[in-house]
Amino acid sequence: MNITVKAHFNKQTKDSKKELVQFYVTGEDERRPELNQMTREVVILAIDGLDGVELTAEFKKSAKDSKKTILEFEVKGDSSAAQTFEFYKLAGTDVELSITESQMDLEEFQEQQKQYREGVKGNINQDGTVEVDPNQAEMPLDEKGAADEIIASTQDGETKPPVSDDDLPF
Repeated sequence: MNITVKAHFNKQTKDSKKELVQFYVTGEDERRPELNQMTREVVILAIDGLDGVELTAEFKKSAKDSKKTILEFEVKGDSSAAQTFEFYKLAGTDVELSITESQMDLEEFQEQQKQYREGVKGNINQDGTVEVDPNQAEMPLDEKGAADEIIASTQDGETKPPVSDDDLPF
């Protein structure tokens, strides 16, 4: 099933656990029964004018008040940064939103979300040290180099910006 509606791209938010996109639909499009049928399904979102940019998302909810219908989607975690950035640029504007039912079922989607959020597991002790499972990947910390850099940046009682190898002006 595929549906195209005229909507206002209200917002896109991202935190450590999920990324949400929200659209407001008004007028005749908010009365379309297909919107209710696709709620709680995995869908593919596309915006007219962004060729080849699609986001896979779970259609979380559809809420209606006296002025508008709110469509809320949870974006799949492994969407590319370039694709989500293209969507971010259109936040706050009126768009033509295309919602297509995905072949992925909700259980598959939630399993992929869980795998995307996996990270290094461990415990933080009272003294600030961290204990991690030795079977996980490690990143060595150059404590001496970091300490020397801090000392060098505060010599002569004045804070100096850290020295960097990059070509950026700041």
